[in-house]
Amino acid sequence: MTPRTLRQLRQFHLWFGMIFAPAILFFAFSGALQTFDFQETVDGVAPPKWIAVIAAIHKKQDFPKPRKPRAEAAAPVTAAAPAAKSAAPRPTPTHSSWPLKVFVGVMSVGLMTSTLLGIAIALSNRTSRRRSLLLLTLGTVLPIAMLFV
Repeated sequence: MTPRTLRQLRQFHLWFGMIFAPAILFFAFSGALQTFDFQETVDGVAPPKWIAVIAAIHKKQDFPKPRKPRAEAAAPVTAAAPAAKSAAPRPTPTHSSWPLKVFVGVMSVGLMTSTLLGIAIALSNRTSRRRSLLLLTLGTVLPIAMLFV
């Protein structure tokens, strides 16, 4: 590759990196929270609202919707169908999921750290600082605006 081609590739890397850095930070953080099930209701205790909101955005690209209460079936219960469905317990896995969860947690921290270092490096370059700030702002505002469309 020629030096000019490498310079152009570095420019594209800078532009894409600054546009997608806010989303990378958001999804790495919210994914780490979900890896450790922080968005789940445990023993009747709901998670903090902010965790529920970012989990919904991460999983469904939308704000959480209130759940509608389930309507009871209007059909009469027959002898063949039990009156109330009992929740079948989930089968326990034969292996531990913790090693992979720890790996994903460490990976999320590494991805966030790497992204923050990339932002710091980009903003330390005086010749491209203004463009980097503009792209970083665009990468922050655009996805937030798309949530409301």
